[in-house]
Amino acid sequence: MAPNVAGRTVVLATNNAKKLVELRRLVASAGADVTVLGLGDLPPYPEPAETERSFVGNALLKARACVAATGLPALADDSGLAVDVLNGMPGVRSARWSGPDATDASNNALLLAQLDDVDDPDRTGHFEAAVALVLPDGRERTTTGRMDGRLLRAPVGENGFGYDPLFVATGYAVTTAEMPPADKDRISHRGQAVRAMVPVLLDELAKEVQG
Repeated sequence: MAPNVAGRTVVLATNNAKKLVELRRLVASAGADVTVLGLGDLPPYPEPAETERSFVGNALLKARACVAATGLPALADDSGLAVDVLNGMPGVRSARWSGPDATDASNNALLLAQLDDVDDPDRTGHFEAAVALVLPDGRERTTTGRMDGRLLRAPVGENGFGYDPLFVATGYAVTTAEMPPADKDRISHRGQAVRAMVPVLLDELAKEVQG
């Protein structure tokens, strides 16, 4: 039986509107009976620079900053695309691949330029995600997820964000940006990490209630 933590509040520590929609959907579909707030529901605070060299490290940075500013339990994620022929790049730099003012379109354009001379069989890579939970008493937990696939030569699809229009997961014929949200959630790196985190979240929140 799931712990009874109904009414507890958790903040999703992201200012990315599309990612916030996805995270809300994932947390709800995984059965977390909690009140979920986005950063837009709270007074703004300075977000930390993503200076760590791992997805787990950056997710923890963002969750810790949120807890310090709000006093509430926080979930944060960090994720990116690792391309085999680019030795794992853009990796943790995914969101900033084309510079400090990067957009999805500029990141995709730069990635396609980097892969221009790469043959189709070698255009392989994977998405990786980490989700971090930080609680006001200092407890920290993390989970991860991974989705393998290949990169196309032009964007296809409108449902996703980031590199989704370029990425076809192993075993599928369409990009993750062409998939209905429920289908993408089922296989995605972020979906895996959030589903692994939800029972951890419920357990840790229950400990607070009991304590």
